[in-house]
Formats: sequence, C-alpha cells, structure tokens
Amino acid sequence: MSWNAHRGAVSCSAGRLAEEAVAREYSQSGYQVMSERWRGRSGEIDLILSKGDEYIFVEVKKSRSHDWAALRLGARQIARICNAALEYCGRLPAGLLTAMRFDAALVDQFGRVEIIENAFGAN
Repeated sequence: MSWNAHRGAVSCSAGRLAEEAVAREYSQSGYQVMSERWRGRSGEIDLILSKGDEYIFVEVKKSRSHDWAALRLGARQIARICNAALEYCGRLPAGLLTAMRFDAALVDQFGRVEIIENAFGAN
C-alpha cells in the first residue's frame, strides 16, 4: 500500500469514527438518526436526523482542533449540502415545507464533539 493510500484509509476511518461520535451525541439528546452518509444527485450529507417534525442536516468535520475543523467548511460545500437537503426533503410527505436545520459538528483530535446548531442555511 502506498503512503497516500495509507493516509487516505486512515483519514476515512477517522472520519467514520467522528461521524459515529456525533451521531451518539445527537441520539443522547433525543434525536433520531434517519440516515448516515446519505447520497443524492447533489452530493452527500454526513448525518440526517429528526426530532419532532424537524429534520437536521449535519456536516461533520474532524481536525486537530475545533477551529481547524470549522475552517474546512467552505461555501461550495455548504451550497452542495443545502441542495442535497432540498432533494432529500422533496421525498418527504411535507416536501419542501419540511422544517429543517443545518448544523456543523466539529470533532477535534481527542474526539471531543462541538455541535453548532444553525451553522448555515436559513430556517
């Protein structure tokens, strides 16, 4: 295995562990995990959760610190996530009238999770 392939595998594994930690955090707060790594035509959403009638679309970012993780979320990625969320909600009974929220979940090198509710998008 080449060095780059090894780094990619380690990064993918770390990303999955971060997503699992974030899903646990939300579940402990009464949210239901609807989908993990949901992929539509517009792109992928790391976690889709629900609580009551609201759907929460979560982008998980892992880095050595929460600040570094936050810097990894760019405008193009936000637009992609928003478009994918609209695609997902279009399949729900309330369609695009579904209440939705966009959160960022930041995970540092020690596995600590910081959730930023309403990190982007509009309610």
